[in-house]
Order: sequence, then structure tokens, then C-alpha cells
Amino acid sequence: MRRTKAEAKETRQQILLAAEKVFYEKGVAHASMEDVARAAGVTRGAIYWHFANRADLVLELSDSLPLPQEDLIARELEAENVDVFGLLERVGRQWIELLAADEHRQRILTILLRCDATGEFARISERQNDIDDEHMQTLEAAFARAQRQGRLCAAWTPHAAASMLRWVIKGLCSEWLRFGRRFDIVAEGGEALRRLFTSFDASAVR
Repeated sequence: MRRTKAEAKETRQQILLAAEKVFYEKGVAHASMEDVARAAGVTRGAIYWHFANRADLVLELSDSLPLPQEDLIARELEAENVDVFGLLERVGRQWIELLAADEHRQRILTILLRCDATGEFARISERQNDIDDEHMQTLEAAFARAQRQGRLCAAWTPHAAASMLRWVIKGLCSEWLRFGRRFDIVAEGGEALRRLFTSFDASAVR
């Protein structure tokens, strides 16, 4: 039984590695489960034993990406004298640097960007929307904390600041991934974040 479970786990991982390669090269809409099975060196029966459809595969690939330590970030934001802007800028820079250094992450996020949001793939879009909503709530609460501290410039509301930060990071990553990595995302992304947080900071805006 142990051997069977180990083999099943190994086969599942083999399928996921093949799916990542096939979906990245062909796009999810133009790839079939048969393509993935062939690339993985397994039968169609084996792939359907582990995954019902392409959406299941994409969701599993997405779940394989480790996220920032959100619980740790939330605890840091609750600290009495927390520098909200410093913390959020640091986390944003770390996210960009992680993307730039991790080809596995680049491939999976590219797959998600190219994925259709209708039909069998609607679940993928719904999952991404749920994650975005959670991130938005965390960011808005952080900017509300900065507002209570007198740090947030009057030109910004917590909701507007949270939305802008999310759009800047997502836009940077999407453009970099989709259009051939045509700029230095670490250097230019870091500068964009610096300028953005300067605009948020009431003490820096005169």
C-alpha cells in the first residue's frame, strides 16, 4: 500500500510538471488532456484518475505557488508603532523580486494570465477573484491604519490607495510576463513603488 501511494504521488507530480510545460507552450485553450498525458508519459486513464479536466490541473498548479506569509504580514501590521508604508513597500518589492528570480512562478502566472475565464475555466477566474478580494481587504485595512496614524495623504482614501497599489503591482507583473520581459522589473518596479508610496505619505507631499 505504501508503494502504491508513493507511486500515485509520483505520477501526480509527473502530470503536473507536464501540464506546466504543455500549458505554457501551447496555452490552456489549445492544449488537451491527451497532450498532457502524452508529455507525462502516462495513459489517459491515469491522468483522469488524478484530474477531472484542464481547470483542475490549472488550479492545482496555481495552488503550488507559495504565497507571501500573509499571517506574518497581518501580525506586523497590528504592531503598535508599525511603519505601514515601509512594510507594504517592502512586501511589494519582495513579491516582484521573487517573480523575477523564479521561472516556475513565471510560467504558472503566465498560464493564468492567458487562461480563458468562461466555461470549464470559470472556476479559475472565480478563485483568482477570491484571492484578489482577500488581498484588497488586507491592503485597505493597512491604509486605514496609516490614515488613523495621520500618515495617509488627504488626496487618498484607504480604498483608492489599496486599489492603486494592487493595480501597479499586477500591471507590472502582467506586462513583464506577457510582453517578453522588456524592462528590468526589479529596478523599475522598485522605483515605481518608491514613487507611489511617496505620493501616499502625507509627510512627503507638500
